[in-house]
Amino acid sequence: MLPTPQYAWPLLNQRAGCEVWVKHENHTATGAFKVRGGIVLIDALKRAKPKLPGVISATRGNHGQSIAWSGRRHGLRTVIVVPHGNSRDKNLAMRAWGAELIEHGRDFDEAKDHAAMLARDQGLEFIGPFHPELVAGVGSYALELFSAVADLDAVYVPIGCGSGICGLIAWRDALGLKTKIIGVVSEQADCYALSFEAGKPLETPSANTFADGMAVRVPVPAALDMVRAGAERIVRVSEDEIKAAVRHFYTDTHNLIEGAGAAPLAALMKDQARKGGRVALIASGGNIDREAYIEALSS
Repeated sequence: MLPTPQYAWPLLNQRAGCEVWVKHENHTATGAFKVRGGIVLIDALKRAKPKLPGVISATRGNHGQSIAWSGRRHGLRTVIVVPHGNSRDKNLAMRAWGAELIEHGRDFDEAKDHAAMLARDQGLEFIGPFHPELVAGVGSYALELFSAVADLDAVYVPIGCGSGICGLIAWRDALGLKTKIIGVVSEQADCYALSFEAGKPLETPSANTFADGMAVRVPVPAALDMVRAGAERIVRVSEDEIKAAVRHFYTDTHNLIEGAGAAPLAALMKDQARKGGRVALIASGGNIDREAYIEALSS
């Protein structure tokens, strides 16, 4: 895939009071950064298991599109499990890429457990939300960003299951940079913030957030270890702050950005240390249902 652009939008710079570079992962083939991980992981699986019958995974949408898009390129059967009430538009997109879609459970974590069970029953390769090859793939956006923009003080990145922030940390460290990596979660789905503060994995009873890409109740231990070792901090943002950031992206850049992709801007706007600095935001995707987008624009 081609690199995605990073732009410093004048109106966004004025709003934030600092130099802001947006890494536009909403410009990929599937509209989100996850496609990078799917390309690398499915290629690795096919090399290791040429007769692989198929793969199965769980998602709220962007990861599922990534697996379906990459699976179709390799002629693989792809089964994706989503929770009930998942994004209609993301479901349609996954089916259009060739996925067999199954709805199960009240949230991502229940869908993930069901996918693991189906993998055993049907002899499919289970793809979890966090894997070294996924991190290697999605981390390519970090290499593009760090190569294009020098001397970044900080990068704000949303946390779902952790592949995006871990890819950033890995490349920051590999390049020997001093850039601070700041994770962002919703106040309504803050298992990674709680776990970061406690120094151990902690689950939350629910993850009901407008930003479905961050709607995770259970942290991945391997991801949490990397985040605790390499992130500066994790910022919680409210639902209203996320929706405001969606609006700001529209007015200041005329880009369609989903809730998780807008959350880094929400975190930046409440960070008093931002003034006069040079920062980057990971706009992780632009896959948002029409009704949800209208709700955010009308708030």
